[in-house]
Amino acid sequence: MCYERIRGLREDHDLYQKDLANYLHCSQVAYSHYELGKRDIPTNILIQLANFYHTSIDYLLGQTDEKQPYPRKQQP
Repeated sequence: MCYERIRGLREDHDLYQKDLANYLHCSQVAYSHYELGKRDIPTNILIQLANFYHTSIDYLLGQTDEKQPYPRKQQP
């Protein structure tokens, strides 16, 4: 589940909820609700988390077990 993934990634990086809350510009309580599944994670927060952890949104959402992000499209 998405909530378990974001908690696991945070713990793997030895971060506190308040660290991620500061990065995401939200309260620690709001971030805690994301990890507990009490609040759906908005798309913009998922994008920020994927960028922060250098992974894909699909990984965060549990749609794949591949942590590597997708290659970025080349701009013309």
